[in-house]
Amino acid sequence: MQLFAPIALFVYNRPQHTERTIKFLQQNQLAAESRLFVFSDGFKSAEDQAKVMEVRELLKSIDGFKSVEIIERPENMGLANSVIAGVSRLVKDYQQVIVMEDDLITSPFTLTYFNEALSRYREEEKVMHIGAYMYPLKENNLPESFFYRAATSWGWATWERAWQHFEPNIDTLMGQFDAKKKSEFSIEHKMNFWKQMQDFKNGKNNSWAIRWYASIFLKGGLTLNPSQSLVNNIGHDGTGIHSGINDIYNVIINPKPIQHFPTEIKENKAAYETIKSFLSTRKGSLWERIKRYVKQRLG
Repeated sequence: MQLFAPIALFVYNRPQHTERTIKFLQQNQLAAESRLFVFSDGFKSAEDQAKVMEVRELLKSIDGFKSVEIIERPENMGLANSVIAGVSRLVKDYQQVIVMEDDLITSPFTLTYFNEALSRYREEEKVMHIGAYMYPLKENNLPESFFYRAATSWGWATWERAWQHFEPNIDTLMGQFDAKKKSEFSIEHKMNFWKQMQDFKNGKNNSWAIRWYASIFLKGGLTLNPSQSLVNNIGHDGTGIHSGINDIYNVIINPKPIQHFPTEIKENKAAYETIKSFLSTRKGSLWERIKRYVKQRLG
């Protein structure tokens, strides 16, 4: 009998987003066979307290899963520490985990995709991360799923064997990069991954995700990704901790299950080039960027 991966859901102070995230998860084919662990972070301020308590009240009525465990943190850990602690706990107990945050809506087949991939690549040391999000790529003639270097953080899964290589210390990570690696890591400087590393070191962000991608990259690991996204982030409305109002990354969720998985364990060159092209042009013309800036300021 197959043991399906536990789901770690990280929530804070957004009851409406949390409710939608749970509703879409409940509609997944494998929901009734999956254990759900909800990690509710403690409030940072008096302003947040009411919303955190509203979220916790909402969590009490969750059903539709094999089991539900709610972990209410007495103090505020912050998203990064909460994710690291929650993932570490579940991979220790179950050797694998599916990770969701409170602003992600899923396809009915997202859990199926995660579990099939976790099972298929369980013994493949080079495969370290399974992502469910993919950019809205144009002229997308890519296979249904492919290997790529960078790790997306909007809905993902991994194994204990891969997570043991997670290195939280930014100095340890940054010390292993030379100019060539910085270029490869940042998709030939088309994405600000290296800047995210510098910002973390300088206290400007508190990202677990950039350290996880760096850990994978330095191990020569690969990530599995769908060519059409199986999740959409609904948090780009100004309510998130790290998310601005931004529709560049908005996607239409793939309504069909993923049926084809790569057999060759190596980065898909066509996927790499397609993603690189998207990253090169994603911000649009100067006029489009000005319009977005004005919309953000007035919104």
